[in-house]
Amino acid sequence: MSEFYQNALGYRVKRAKRYVGGSAVSQGNGLPDVGFHSVWLGFNESQDVSLEILQFDRSKRTEAPRVNQTGLGHVAFSVEDLDQTLTAILAAGGSKQGEPVNLGSEKSPCLCVYMRDPEGNLIELEQT
Repeated sequence: MSEFYQNALGYRVKRAKRYVGGSAVSQGNGLPDVGFHSVWLGFNESQDVSLEILQFDRSKRTEAPRVNQTGLGHVAFSVEDLDQTLTAILAAGGSKQGEPVNLGSEKSPCLCVYMRDPEGNLIELEQT
Protein backbone atom coordinates (compact mmCIF):
# COMPACT_ATOMS: atom_id res chain seq x y z
CA MET A 1 0.00 0.00 0.00
CA SER A 2 2.90 2.38 0.65
CA GLU A 3 3.84 2.12 -3.04
CA PHE A 4 0.40 3.45 -3.97
CA TYR A 5 0.85 6.61 -1.87
CA GLN A 6 4.38 7.08 -3.17
CA ASN A 7 3.34 6.70 -6.82
CA ALA A 8 0.00 8.52 -6.64
CA LEU A 9 0.81 11.38 -4.26
CA GLY A 10 4.60 11.67 -4.31
CA TYR A 11 5.24 10.59 -0.73
CA ARG A 12 8.73 9.37 0.23
CA VAL A 13 9.73 6.82 2.83
CA LYS A 14 10.69 8.59 6.07
CA ARG A 15 11.02 5.47 8.21
CA ALA A 16 11.76 2.19 6.43
CA LYS A 17 9.34 -0.70 6.57
CA ARG A 18 9.79 -2.81 9.69
CA TYR A 19 7.95 -5.56 11.52
CA VAL A 20 6.51 -4.85 14.97
CA GLY A 21 5.07 -7.65 17.07
CA GLY A 22 5.04 -9.31 20.45
CA SER A 23 3.21 -8.95 23.72
CA ALA A 24 3.67 -5.16 23.91
CA VAL A 25 1.84 -4.71 20.60
CA SER A 26 -1.00 -6.95 21.74
CA GLN A 27 -1.20 -5.14 25.05
CA GLY A 28 -1.18 -1.72 23.34
CA ASN A 29 -3.90 -2.39 20.79
CA GLY A 30 -6.00 -4.97 22.62
CA LEU A 31 -5.68 -7.66 19.94
CA PRO A 32 -4.18 -11.01 20.99
CA ASP A 33 -1.11 -12.39 19.20
CA VAL A 34 -0.89 -9.72 16.53
CA GLY A 35 1.91 -7.99 14.70
CA PHE A 36 2.20 -5.66 11.75
CA HIS A 37 4.52 -4.16 9.19
CA SER A 38 4.88 -0.38 9.46
CA VAL A 39 6.28 2.22 7.07
CA TRP A 40 6.21 6.00 7.59
CA LEU A 41 5.79 8.28 4.59
CA GLY A 42 6.17 12.04 4.16
CA PHE A 43 7.00 14.66 1.55
CA ASN A 44 10.42 15.35 3.07
CA GLU A 45 12.45 14.48 6.14
CA SER A 46 11.79 17.77 7.97
CA GLN A 47 8.01 17.73 7.58
CA ASP A 48 6.14 17.27 10.86
CA VAL A 49 3.22 15.42 9.26
CA SER A 50 3.66 11.74 8.40
CA LEU A 51 1.42 9.05 7.03
CA GLU A 52 1.97 5.66 8.65
CA ILE A 53 0.86 2.63 6.66
CA LEU A 54 0.20 -0.51 8.73
CA GLN A 55 -0.30 -4.02 7.40
CA PHE A 56 -1.45 -6.38 10.14
CA ASP A 57 -0.68 -10.11 10.11
CA ARG A 58 -4.38 -10.87 10.20
CA SER A 59 -6.85 -8.26 9.12
CA LYS A 60 -10.53 -8.24 8.27
CA ARG A 61 -12.67 -5.74 6.47
CA THR A 62 -16.26 -6.59 5.80
CA GLU A 63 -17.04 -3.50 3.75
CA ALA A 64 -15.36 -0.34 2.53
CA PRO A 65 -15.84 2.75 4.72
CA ARG A 66 -18.82 4.90 3.76
CA VAL A 67 -18.39 8.60 3.10
CA ASN A 68 -20.91 9.54 5.84
CA GLN A 69 -19.95 7.06 8.58
CA THR A 70 -19.22 8.24 12.11
CA GLY A 71 -15.59 8.40 13.22
CA LEU A 72 -12.40 8.78 11.26
CA GLY A 73 -13.61 8.24 7.73
CA HIS A 74 -11.02 9.60 5.33
CA VAL A 75 -7.70 11.35 4.90
CA ALA A 76 -7.57 14.64 3.00
CA PHE A 77 -4.74 16.01 0.89
CA SER A 78 -4.25 19.53 -0.41
CA VAL A 79 -2.99 19.26 -3.99
CA GLU A 80 -1.70 21.76 -6.53
CA ASP A 81 -3.41 20.14 -9.54
CA LEU A 82 -6.57 18.14 -8.83
CA ASP A 83 -6.89 16.67 -12.34
CA GLN A 84 -3.25 15.57 -12.44
CA THR A 85 -3.46 13.96 -8.97
CA LEU A 86 -6.76 12.26 -9.83
CA THR A 87 -5.12 10.76 -12.94
CA ALA A 88 -2.10 9.60 -10.89
CA ILE A 89 -4.37 7.92 -8.32
CA LEU A 90 -6.28 6.07 -11.04
CA ALA A 91 -3.02 4.99 -12.72
CA ALA A 92 -1.69 3.68 -9.37
CA GLY A 93 -4.75 1.48 -8.82
CA GLY A 94 -7.12 3.82 -6.98
CA SER A 95 -10.70 4.61 -7.99
CA LYS A 96 -13.12 7.54 -8.02
CA GLN A 97 -15.80 7.72 -5.34
CA GLY A 98 -17.39 10.82 -6.85
CA GLU A 99 -16.81 13.52 -9.44
CA PRO A 100 -14.75 16.71 -8.98
CA VAL A 101 -16.84 19.68 -7.80
CA ASN A 102 -16.22 23.33 -6.91
CA LEU A 103 -17.22 23.89 -3.28
CA GLY A 104 -15.89 27.44 -3.36
CA SER A 105 -16.91 30.22 -5.69
CA GLU A 106 -15.94 31.25 -9.19
CA LYS A 107 -13.75 33.97 -7.68
CA SER A 108 -12.22 31.69 -5.03
CA PRO A 109 -12.50 28.08 -6.21
CA CYS A 110 -12.14 25.04 -3.97
CA LEU A 111 -12.05 21.95 -6.18
CA CYS A 112 -12.73 18.68 -4.33
CA VAL A 113 -13.21 15.00 -5.10
CA TYR A 114 -13.38 11.80 -3.07
CA MET A 115 -11.27 8.85 -4.23
CA ARG A 116 -10.43 5.40 -2.87
CA ASP A 117 -7.04 3.75 -2.56
CA PRO A 118 -6.66 0.12 -3.72
CA GLU A 119 -7.82 -1.13 -0.28
CA GLY A 120 -10.97 1.00 -0.40
CA ASN A 121 -9.84 3.70 2.06
CA LEU A 122 -11.36 7.12 1.36
CA ILE A 123 -9.10 9.92 0.14
CA GLU A 124 -10.26 13.51 -0.30
CA LEU A 125 -8.37 15.76 -2.70
CA GLU A 126 -8.71 19.53 -2.44
CA GLN A 127 -7.26 22.20 -4.69
CA THR A 128 -7.63 25.83 -3.61
